[in-house]
Amino acid sequence: MNQDVFSPFIFGNTVSTKSFTNREEEALKLSRNLLGGINTIIISPRRWGKSSLVEKVVLDIQKTEKLHKTVVIDLFTISNETEFFEVFTREIIKATSTKWQDWMDDVKQFLHHLVPSVQIGVKPNIDLTIKYDWEKIVQHTDELLDLPERIAKAKGINLIICLDEFQNLTSFPEFERFEKKMRAIWQRQKQVTYCLYGSKRHMLSDIFNNKSKPFYRFGDLFLLPKIKEEKWVSFIQQSFRETGKKIEPVIARIIPMIMRNHSWYVQQLSHYVWNTTDKIARFDQFAHALDELIYANQPLYQREIEGLSNTQVNLLKAVTMQEKQLTSTRVMQRYNIGTPRNVSKNKEILAGNDMIHKGEDGIYEFLDPAFELWFRKQYFKIPWIISEETLKDYDHSVIEKLKS
Repeated sequence: MNQDVFSPFIFGNTVSTKSFTNREEEALKLSRNLLGGINTIIISPRRWGKSSLVEKVVLDIQKTEKLHKTVVIDLFTISNETEFFEVFTREIIKATSTKWQDWMDDVKQFLHHLVPSVQIGVKPNIDLTIKYDWEKIVQHTDELLDLPERIAKAKGINLIICLDEFQNLTSFPEFERFEKKMRAIWQRQKQVTYCLYGSKRHMLSDIFNNKSKPFYRFGDLFLLPKIKEEKWVSFIQQSFRETGKKIEPVIARIIPMIMRNHSWYVQQLSHYVWNTTDKIARFDQFAHALDELIYANQPLYQREIEGLSNTQVNLLKAVTMQEKQLTSTRVMQRYNIGTPRNVSKNKEILAGNDMIHKGEDGIYEFLDPAFELWFRKQYFKIPWIISEETLKDYDHSVIEKLKS
């Protein structure tokens, strides 16, 4: 194996270049929205590729649109309004000016009322640090929230601001007051467009779909779909070819099938298959790779189970066995999941944690396909790589091979 050839499959980081695959329609829609001034909210389960999609679109805009400046902020570690405004201000000023001298001029021009503490890092990592006193933030919240619009107008540009993990703002003290302020000011801005997204699907849905919340109908609600299986198959085969390897067509098809087209896991399993293959990936490489993937994620799955009550674990057992009527007397007694009220509450908790969701057929299912495989083995002793239901679309010889 050529040690200088790197895996074409990426997981754990955003995928915005060559490994970004088959989101052409979504990328085009998002790009048109952002360039057209339409605020956009992206909602989907964890690890479906939201951040990669945004990063890809932002990079393309940076290359082609000189009068559009882009800002991407990850709010995952932000815990209060002070931290938010320090990062918000810093990234906007950096995105709209390329020289550190201009950073200082912009602070003086646009933030003179706040008198922030400003530091410029030295080479090789020139950076900007801004610090505020809480009292100043309280007095000038409106001014700070409107900073992007004021800078955009002054410089004759348009700003696109992408806020990842937006739902984390709900943990702020007095979030309801802050939420109303954001909506009131941002909706009036003409030269700034927002893209808001995150990993907590149910929290985001409550923020943007609840008629009683300020951000209701703030923008275009974009429900990100899964990448289709045939797109994954083509991508996997091409990626193997381009790195001097081959993969049996049936294995290229089984990878997205068994991972239910889940972007993170298709990339991860493909990487493990690629990494264990010298020339051609066959069933042995696939089986070894699937073992590796499950064992790599096992500590996470164990922690998730440890955080659940017995009735919640039992409800997952019923979901595993594809029970249709979770509140029927038979199901509640068989799996010991309590009363209909218990079932309803636990469904809400598990769905809120993005562990299960209601499928198109109305039956609850796991959102994490690898977690489901691990759970089936852990509680029902079902081998990871056999499932008649999963493999029903494939010929008998493939099913028998997977069972062996």
